[in-house]
Amino acid sequence: MPGTQLVSRLDERGYRVRSLNDLAALVKQAEMEKPMLVFVDLGTKTAAACAAIKQLRENSATAHIPVIAMTIPADSAAPEAARAAGATLAVLDSIILAHLDQFLEQALEL
Repeated sequence: MPGTQLVSRLDERGYRVRSLNDLAALVKQAEMEKPMLVFVDLGTKTAAACAAIKQLRENSATAHIPVIAMTIPADSAAPEAARAAGATLAVLDSIILAHLDQFLEQALEL
């Protein structure tokens, strides 16, 4: 549910939003779309999501893109894993909407 609401909130703020369900396509899509920011929902697929973040960082065309990783409370190791993979921020999915503007500002500050 936070992901759906996140898309709506970003759209309301004038951001062009593209949702992907295939983590393997993330780097290729980022190369084509040239986003200013990427949100990655780790959910229960932390290892695969972190691998996708790492691939973004290792690709010279996408390495500069800020990444906000959304984690779930049940996975206490996910925030550190996301940061180790190269995420700019790791945020609980339950609080992303309440503090969206601050997270956007912080991520885009870089």
